[in-house]
Amino acid sequence: MANIKLTLAIGPYDHVRDFVDGTVRAEGIDIVALNLSIEEIFYRFTRYREWDISELSFGKYVSLVSQNDTSITAIPVFPSRVFRHSSIYILKNGGIGKPQDLKDKRVGIPEWAQTAAVYTRGYLAHEAGVALKAIEWHQAGVNEAGRAEKVKLKLPKGVRYVSHSDRSLNDMLLAGELDAVLSARPPRAALQPGSRMTRLFPDALEVEKAYYRKTGIFPIMHVVALRREVLDRHPWVAMNLYTAFEEAKRRSLQRALDVTASYYPLPWTVDYARQSQALFGNDFWPYGIEGNRATLESFLQFAYEQGVCHRKLAPEDLFPVEVQSSYRV
Repeated sequence: MANIKLTLAIGPYDHVRDFVDGTVRAEGIDIVALNLSIEEIFYRFTRYREWDISELSFGKYVSLVSQNDTSITAIPVFPSRVFRHSSIYILKNGGIGKPQDLKDKRVGIPEWAQTAAVYTRGYLAHEAGVALKAIEWHQAGVNEAGRAEKVKLKLPKGVRYVSHSDRSLNDMLLAGELDAVLSARPPRAALQPGSRMTRLFPDALEVEKAYYRKTGIFPIMHVVALRREVLDRHPWVAMNLYTAFEEAKRRSLQRALDVTASYYPLPWTVDYARQSQALFGNDFWPYGIEGNRATLESFLQFAYEQGVCHRKLAPEDLFPVEVQSSYRV
């Protein structure tokens, strides 16, 4: 039987590289890989489902599932994971020195359903004691005007939300029209030397480590989705893809821990990798449901409270049954 051919759009991560370049193969599948930016991948797949397999915003995905959109499904492969305490931007000497100072303030977001913002608002509400209703929320593009929400929202009663189509969050924060911005992509000014814009947490790394030790949450940003019609025609595709992604990731982690040569242009890579093992366990980038249950359940709770999810979901609601268990020898 000939292999089936599937198109894939995903970022250039080292932990998917061996699968994308064909070093690791998914049994029965020939992959045609597309090289596009993350924003373009998300936009085109969310809007038009232009390819078979796609990296996708986790927030967008859970929102669609909660609205009973059955046109896509996903496997528990998580290409991007980033702690987001570092994604809160403020102005120096702007009167914001700690999370609690955001109460009764104006905070910008690129999209309410952006995954990073869901986690950050979850942190503010559950750990910092800053309720959703205590902030006036402003939605706009980070560095360009015209960005809009990509999924339907079900905002909680009493949440103040204003959308701006003619301005950017970067410009609004600099102009004093906002007190802070929550964004996965830094506002342009935050990257400029000597800028008035900075992070709320200067030493975010230590804050994020403490957050993980307390909550067990290792934020999942993106998931690997596929068009449902592919799985309907070939139910075996989900597990074969999952297995291939898992093997590609195993090889990447092995490279990170290899003391023989420096596979990444980063000093002390092995030391960082060993520190990650000490904090997260031997597999410090886990796929699957069980190894991520605390993160999945927390994110789904945050998304439901914030109106990104229209109904409460469980982790098992997100993935096909074919990848929820495996054989044992």
